[in-house]
Amino acid sequence: MGAPKWLVTGGGGQLGGALAQLAVRQRIDVWAPDRLQCDLASENSIIAAVKSQRWDAVLNCAAYTAVDKAESEPEQAEMINTTAPAILARETELLGIPLIHVSTDYVFDGCKTTPYLEADPVNPLGVYGRTKEAGEVAVREGNPLHAIVRTAWLVSAGSTNFLDTMLRLAQERSAVSVVNDQLGCPSNAEDVAFALFSVARELGGRSGTWHFVNDGQASWYQLAAHIFSATRMRGLPTPALVPITSGDYPTRVRRPSNSRLVTDKIVADFGVVPRHWQTAIDDILAKRLNR
Repeated sequence: MGAPKWLVTGGGGQLGGALAQLAVRQRIDVWAPDRLQCDLASENSIIAAVKSQRWDAVLNCAAYTAVDKAESEPEQAEMINTTAPAILARETELLGIPLIHVSTDYVFDGCKTTPYLEADPVNPLGVYGRTKEAGEVAVREGNPLHAIVRTAWLVSAGSTNFLDTMLRLAQERSAVSVVNDQLGCPSNAEDVAFALFSVARELGGRSGTWHFVNDGQASWYQLAAHIFSATRMRGLPTPALVPITSGDYPTRVRRPSNSRLVTDKIVADFGVVPRHWQTAIDDILAKRLNR
């Protein structure tokens, strides 16, 4: 029996790229096309990718993630976040193979005072969140053999993200202001990739929704403080850090003030135990700073 074959969409992104690298190390025959190779804005391109080989599973790591820009580009966000998952669900259901779909904390409004469970009611605040929530519905309705994995606050060493932005600002400014009243779970893309790998490998006949983020909680300010602590220890430029409120930094779309996700279900079902976010972020900082 040959190695399993997986199609991983979003191969040019931080999560899809991390998953593809992990799959290769684990002897999975994987194709992780980037946007040029598999355009999720094109139904024909999606169908061609799904039908290009006899896949054992499809893992959808692609998404339109420009939260504010989505308000002025709702059609594009809907195509990538809702229509494309619906097409993937339909095509994988026809082939009788599972679809593993990545979703987001933005399906929640953040008003809950405790971390969110998978079964908590959704109430997205903007176009991005609404299209991602609609994508979840499309996956559930389109393929009974599915897994939806919600994650949040994704960070990696090789892509543009919050950590990358903070390191750039450290080179450019003497002081940086960061929001301190939004709580979440910073998550290493490689850890999330391992969770997706485990779900895809062990899903069997199950279907459902699971959460995976790194353990613990932080505000964006606390995450920035952790990053700048690492630069300071290495003798690199480190700006003063100023805590501000969400009201001090208005954006087009209100962000959830509480993005914390409970991970007990994925631990129980797949044995994927998240490590603390500080340890996970330290690994990324070591790679980026290389000192």
